[in-house]
Amino acid sequence: MKRLLFAFALTTALTAASAETKFSGIESIMTLEEFHNAGLDQLTPAQIAVINQAITKHLAGAVQTEVAKQSDDIRRAAAEEERRSILARFGLPVLDLNQEWKSDPALAATVTGWVGGNSFKLDNGQVWEGTEPITYELKGKAIRVLPRPGGQFSLEIEGKNTTIRIRRVK
Repeated sequence: MKRLLFAFALTTALTAASAETKFSGIESIMTLEEFHNAGLDQLTPAQIAVINQAITKHLAGAVQTEVAKQSDDIRRAAAEEERRSILARFGLPVLDLNQEWKSDPALAATVTGWVGGNSFKLDNGQVWEGTEPITYELKGKAIRVLPRPGGQFSLEIEGKNTTIRIRRVK
Protein backbone atom coordinates (compact mmCIF):
# COMPACT_ATOMS: atom_id res chain seq x y z
CA MET A 1 0.00 0.00 0.00
CA LYS A 2 2.92 2.34 0.76
CA ARG A 3 4.27 1.73 -2.75
CA LEU A 4 0.90 2.61 -4.23
CA LEU A 5 0.76 5.89 -2.30
CA PHE A 6 4.32 6.70 -3.35
CA ALA A 7 3.44 5.98 -7.00
CA PHE A 8 0.41 8.28 -6.86
CA ALA A 9 2.47 11.04 -5.24
CA LEU A 10 5.09 10.69 -7.97
CA THR A 11 2.44 10.78 -10.70
CA THR A 12 0.87 13.90 -9.17
CA ALA A 13 4.26 15.59 -8.98
CA LEU A 14 4.99 14.74 -12.63
CA THR A 15 1.61 16.13 -13.68
CA ALA A 16 2.20 19.36 -11.78
CA ALA A 17 5.71 19.70 -13.18
CA SER A 18 4.53 19.14 -16.74
CA ALA A 19 1.74 21.69 -16.35
CA GLU A 20 4.23 24.34 -15.23
CA THR A 21 6.68 23.67 -18.07
CA LYS A 22 6.17 26.10 -20.91
CA PHE A 23 7.21 25.46 -24.48
CA SER A 24 9.97 27.95 -25.24
CA GLY A 25 9.00 28.28 -28.87
CA ILE A 26 9.68 26.67 -32.19
CA GLU A 27 12.64 28.99 -32.72
CA SER A 28 14.46 27.37 -29.78
CA ILE A 29 14.24 23.84 -31.16
CA MET A 30 15.25 24.64 -34.73
CA THR A 31 18.53 25.97 -36.06
CA LEU A 32 18.42 29.24 -38.01
CA GLU A 33 19.00 27.27 -41.21
CA GLU A 34 16.10 24.85 -40.47
CA PHE A 35 13.86 27.79 -39.55
CA HIS A 36 14.71 29.49 -42.87
CA ASN A 37 14.43 26.26 -44.96
CA ALA A 38 10.96 25.61 -43.50
CA GLY A 39 9.89 29.11 -44.58
CA LEU A 40 9.02 30.09 -41.02
CA ASP A 41 11.09 33.27 -41.25
CA GLN A 42 8.40 34.63 -43.61
CA LEU A 43 5.66 34.33 -40.96
CA THR A 44 4.58 37.15 -38.70
CA PRO A 45 5.22 36.93 -34.94
CA ALA A 46 1.47 36.36 -34.45
CA GLN A 47 1.52 33.38 -36.82
CA ILE A 48 4.56 31.91 -35.03
CA ALA A 49 2.71 32.40 -31.70
CA VAL A 50 -0.25 30.38 -33.04
CA ILE A 51 2.13 27.54 -34.03
CA ASN A 52 3.80 27.68 -30.59
CA GLN A 53 0.39 27.54 -28.86
CA ALA A 54 -0.63 24.51 -30.94
CA ILE A 55 2.60 22.71 -30.07
CA THR A 56 2.19 23.58 -26.37
CA LYS A 57 -1.38 22.27 -26.41
CA HIS A 58 -0.30 19.06 -28.15
CA LEU A 59 2.57 18.47 -25.73
CA ALA A 60 0.34 19.06 -22.70
CA GLY A 61 -2.17 16.50 -23.99
CA ALA A 62 0.59 13.97 -24.74
CA VAL A 63 2.11 14.40 -21.28
CA GLN A 64 -1.30 14.10 -19.63
CA THR A 65 -2.06 10.92 -21.59
CA GLU A 66 1.32 9.40 -20.70
CA VAL A 67 0.91 10.26 -17.01
CA ALA A 68 -2.58 8.69 -16.98
CA LYS A 69 -1.22 5.56 -18.69
CA GLN A 70 1.66 5.29 -16.21
CA SER A 71 -0.76 5.82 -13.34
CA ASP A 72 -2.96 2.95 -14.60
CA ASP A 73 0.10 0.73 -15.04
CA ILE A 74 1.28 1.54 -11.51
CA ARG A 75 -2.17 0.81 -10.06
CA ARG A 76 -2.38 -2.53 -11.91
CA ALA A 77 1.15 -3.54 -10.88
CA ALA A 78 0.51 -2.62 -7.24
CA ALA A 79 -2.75 -4.59 -7.16
CA GLU A 80 -1.04 -7.61 -8.75
CA GLU A 81 1.85 -7.40 -6.28
CA GLU A 82 -0.55 -7.17 -3.34
CA ARG A 83 -2.56 -10.15 -4.60
CA ARG A 84 0.59 -12.21 -5.10
CA SER A 85 1.97 -11.34 -1.70
CA ILE A 86 -1.26 -12.38 0.06
CA LEU A 87 -1.24 -15.78 -1.64
CA ALA A 88 2.49 -16.22 -1.04
CA ARG A 89 2.07 -15.54 2.70
CA PHE A 90 0.02 -18.71 2.95
CA GLY A 91 2.23 -20.73 0.62
CA LEU A 92 -0.45 -20.88 -2.06
CA PRO A 93 0.30 -20.77 -5.78
CA VAL A 94 -0.63 -17.65 -7.70
CA LEU A 95 -3.83 -18.34 -9.63
CA ASP A 96 -4.11 -17.47 -13.30
CA LEU A 97 -7.36 -15.49 -13.25
CA ASN A 98 -7.11 -14.68 -16.96
CA GLN A 99 -7.39 -18.39 -17.80
CA GLU A 100 -4.81 -18.01 -20.58
CA TRP A 101 -3.83 -21.63 -20.01
CA LYS A 102 -7.01 -22.73 -21.81
CA SER A 103 -5.60 -21.54 -25.14
CA ASP A 104 -2.28 -23.41 -24.69
CA PRO A 105 -1.98 -26.43 -26.99
CA ALA A 106 -1.78 -29.98 -25.67
CA LEU A 107 1.37 -32.01 -26.26
CA ALA A 108 0.71 -35.29 -28.08
CA ALA A 109 3.40 -37.97 -27.89
CA THR A 110 4.08 -41.66 -27.36
CA VAL A 111 5.67 -43.02 -24.19
CA THR A 112 8.90 -44.89 -24.97
CA GLY A 113 9.36 -46.25 -21.45
CA TRP A 114 9.72 -45.71 -17.74
CA VAL A 115 12.72 -43.75 -16.49
CA GLY A 116 12.28 -44.26 -12.79
CA GLY A 117 9.63 -45.01 -10.21
CA ASN A 118 7.02 -42.53 -11.39
CA SER A 119 8.81 -40.90 -14.37
CA PHE A 120 8.36 -41.71 -18.05
CA LYS A 121 10.12 -40.72 -21.27
CA LEU A 122 8.40 -39.55 -24.46
CA ASP A 123 9.41 -40.14 -28.08
CA ASN A 124 10.48 -36.46 -28.31
CA GLY A 125 13.03 -36.96 -25.50
CA GLN A 126 11.10 -35.20 -22.75
CA VAL A 127 10.89 -36.79 -19.31
CA TRP A 128 7.76 -36.26 -17.21
CA GLU A 129 6.98 -37.29 -13.65
CA GLY A 130 3.68 -37.86 -11.92
CA THR A 131 3.13 -35.64 -8.89
CA GLU A 132 0.87 -38.45 -7.72
CA PRO A 133 1.19 -42.21 -8.39
CA ILE A 134 0.67 -43.29 -12.00
CA THR A 135 -1.13 -46.62 -11.86
CA TYR A 136 -1.43 -47.12 -15.65
CA GLU A 137 1.00 -48.90 -17.92
CA LEU A 138 2.27 -46.17 -20.24
CA LYS A 139 4.96 -47.84 -22.36
CA GLY A 140 3.98 -47.66 -26.04
CA LYS A 141 0.77 -45.72 -25.31
CA ALA A 142 -0.27 -42.47 -27.01
CA ILE A 143 -0.65 -39.73 -24.43
CA ARG A 144 -1.47 -36.05 -24.32
CA VAL A 145 -0.11 -33.57 -21.80
CA LEU A 146 -2.86 -31.04 -21.10
CA PRO A 147 -2.23 -27.57 -19.65
CA ARG A 148 -3.94 -26.75 -16.35
CA PRO A 149 -4.24 -23.56 -14.28
CA GLY A 150 -1.20 -22.22 -12.46
CA GLY A 151 1.37 -23.71 -14.86
CA GLN A 152 0.35 -27.27 -14.00
CA PHE A 153 -0.25 -30.20 -16.39
CA SER A 154 -2.40 -33.32 -16.45
CA LEU A 155 -1.99 -36.62 -18.27
CA GLU A 156 -4.48 -38.06 -20.78
CA ILE A 157 -3.81 -41.66 -21.84
CA GLU A 158 -5.18 -42.73 -25.25
CA GLY A 159 -8.19 -40.42 -25.01
CA LYS A 160 -9.05 -41.25 -21.40
CA ASN A 161 -8.85 -38.26 -19.10
CA THR A 162 -7.03 -39.73 -16.13
CA THR A 163 -6.68 -36.42 -14.25
CA ILE A 164 -3.20 -37.46 -13.10
CA ARG A 165 -1.14 -34.37 -12.41
CA ILE A 166 2.35 -34.41 -13.89
CA ARG A 167 5.34 -32.11 -14.17
CA ARG A 168 8.18 -31.93 -16.67
CA VAL A 169 11.54 -33.15 -15.39
CA LYS A 170 13.59 -32.83 -18.58
